[in-house]
Amino acid sequence: MPDAHPRRRLTMPRLPQFPPLLDVLLAVGYTTLAVLIGREEHNEWLSLDTTGYVLTGLANLPVAFRRRFPVAVVIVCGLSWLIFIGLGYFPALNAYGSLVALYTVTADRPRWMGLTSAVALAGVWVYSGLRTPDSSMATVMVMAVVIFMAVWKFGDNARKLSLRNVELAAVTERLHREQADRARRAVADERMRIAGELHDIVAHHMSVIAVQAGTAGYVFDSQPDTARSALSVIAGAAREGNEELRRILSLLRAPTGGATEPPQEAAPGVELVERLADRMRAAGVPTEVEVLGPRRSLPAGLDLCAYRVIQESLTNVLKHAGEASATVTLDFRGEEFLATVADDGASTRQDPGNSHEGHGLIGMRERARLYGGSLAAGPRPGGGFQVVLTLPTPEGTTA
Repeated sequence: MPDAHPRRRLTMPRLPQFPPLLDVLLAVGYTTLAVLIGREEHNEWLSLDTTGYVLTGLANLPVAFRRRFPVAVVIVCGLSWLIFIGLGYFPALNAYGSLVALYTVTADRPRWMGLTSAVALAGVWVYSGLRTPDSSMATVMVMAVVIFMAVWKFGDNARKLSLRNVELAAVTERLHREQADRARRAVADERMRIAGELHDIVAHHMSVIAVQAGTAGYVFDSQPDTARSALSVIAGAAREGNEELRRILSLLRAPTGGATEPPQEAAPGVELVERLADRMRAAGVPTEVEVLGPRRSLPAGLDLCAYRVIQESLTNVLKHAGEASATVTLDFRGEEFLATVADDGASTRQDPGNSHEGHGLIGMRERARLYGGSLAAGPRPGGGFQVVLTLPTPEGTTA
């Protein structure tokens, strides 16, 4: 029968590695037992002589090397046993070494080698029956099948167990690699999330600070009140940005558990959009907030996603739209939440279909995709630019 896995012979582990002394003791024990039985009186068989002793040694002593050379051992033991029988010595005397060698070949080599060895040795057993006077061939045949097929079956089971162990080791190693890959991907995703958070915080607040600092410097002498108002906006933006940065850092440094954990400040959400609008107005960009439908509380992740997209969109208005006004629309109607940021300025942003669009739009799309939503951005037909965020709202959000 062909072996189902002919190439596994090189990688399949050997039988359990007992100390070599055990095999030596087995070989010496079998040889000693055969010699002692052979020295007893067997009227119809030849008594052991020098040739008989040599053949007995060749039929049993090679068992000491069965783990390193299983095929060679079964051949030497089987041929020695066959010659021993052919010369007229007691047939059953040297079967032990051949049986052990058969088990080793079956367990350690492809299946066809074990079957071939079993059939060959069974043939030797049948030949010994033919050489034995007054033997029952039916009994000899049954014993040949039962004894050698039983040894082959035990060896085949050991071979299958070895193959399963190899496969189990391979699966375990693959699972370890996949687990390590998932851990690395999780770390990379967390780094990207943190990078996005930092980008949104720093970009927005620094843009406001830059615009207000320029305004304050320009009107410092001519309009002191306007300059002081700009400096107040700068201080507020810096303070709020510092608080958000501290919140992110506190999350990164948070202990794994315990009663001593400090309370964490809640992440911003759409309820703070009015604060963004106030800051935009202070920066010189008229900004209105429209709420359509009754307000609903969004899950924390969706709430933060909507806030960051609106924040990034308003930052882009401040940086790219020039003299413009902006409108933020929060639509709580229907099964989806829509947030729209539109301006009427002369936008210098890339068309969203352009493959060279900025990292801000890419980051916003990734945020939306993370929560199963979508983001559309592009020029408005009447001038200006518009960003539309669509997020699915799960059932159970409160009114």
